[in-house]
Amino acid sequence: MATAPDASVRTLPEILDLHPLADLAWRAATEAGTFLLTQRPDDLSVETKSTPTDVVTSMDKAAEHLLHERLLGERPGDGLLGEEGTDRVSQTGIRWVVDPLDGTVNYLYRIPLWGVSVAAEDDDVGGGVVGVIVTPETGEGFIGIRGRGAWRIVGDVGERLSVRDCASLDQAMVATGFGYSAARRLSQAEVLQTLITQVRDIRRTGCAVVDFTWLAVGRTDAYYERGLNPWDVAAGLIVAQEAGATIVDFGDAHNGGNFLVAVPGIADQMREALTAAGFDNQVD
Repeated sequence: MATAPDASVRTLPEILDLHPLADLAWRAATEAGTFLLTQRPDDLSVETKSTPTDVVTSMDKAAEHLLHERLLGERPGDGLLGEEGTDRVSQTGIRWVVDPLDGTVNYLYRIPLWGVSVAAEDDDVGGGVVGVIVTPETGEGFIGIRGRGAWRIVGDVGERLSVRDCASLDQAMVATGFGYSAARRLSQAEVLQTLITQVRDIRRTGCAVVDFTWLAVGRTDAYYERGLNPWDVAAGLIVAQEAGATIVDFGDAHNGGNFLVAVPGIADQMREALTAAGFDNQVD
């Protein structure tokens, strides 16, 4: 007998059956995650991108190649946008947006907060429909399916996600991240200096996909950041929104940029606090 639509616990196959693209997204993300976890060389080669602190490793590139091969191998007409340069136009109306290794600096330093992010966008419904995030070193996976909910996956079991209840800014645990240029970091620090006196505490994981999943699972109450890219947010926004989070748009949030994701009880308070702290006027 099928599980009831509002069930708080489902098997992984039941969850993947909720959308025709979910199974492929999950298989591709978990394979890339296993590759990154088990095949990391001792002499990991590192290059820099926008600044000396913005790094990419040989494993980022290899994982993106793996995702390209798995996703387009099964659906060759789809589009694909990836952090490491893949940008293929869709012929089907479906586009995959992937971050093969979010939290590269954590991965480089062997800090276990990094992940693989795979999202599917559908032109017919105007945006993301499936978001999958895996964090291999924590043993967790996260699946968000538009209109059907979000789950934390451990093994073959999924627990339905719901954000925490929090109604007061001074009781809020807030996550954020920083950019790579010195000017942007200084501007972000100035916002943080104002905000930190108004909230319970701040957390900085160094990985956007972890920040989204922590909000969805109830480990934080809000996450804000400036200057991210579509691959940083595509899957995370689906997971967080399906867990009940409010997305506050400081621009085009679904294409990265500047955004706040928060539990509903403090979303307005967080928006006001960030605006007053100059979040809209930071250096890009």
